[in-house]
Amino acid sequence: MSEEKKEEKKKSGKITSAKKRNKQGIKRRGANRSFKAKVKTAIRSFEESIAKNDKAATHNELNMVYSLIDKGLKTGRFKPNKAARTKSRLSNRLKG
Repeated sequence: MSEEKKEEKKKSGKITSAKKRNKQGIKRRGANRSFKAKVKTAIRSFEESIAKNDKAATHNELNMVYSLIDKGLKTGRFKPNKAARTKSRLSNRLKG
């Protein structure tokens, strides 16, 4: 068993780098999914505040959603058009 570990450590190149990239991808995927879930939760709470007709809470929730979407855009979790489209739809819900 220890011989197998030594052989595995000696290997270099694409196989080990592919394993590392896979680990990194799994970690990033988890962070991205968690962040997107946070955004969806904020959107849900915004829609609930609209249903309650609470203007102060609605504006606070909208600001929170905008902030999260902009952070996601800055870090590459959202594409620019998706962010703009989502923000536009939310502001239309506030008006309408």
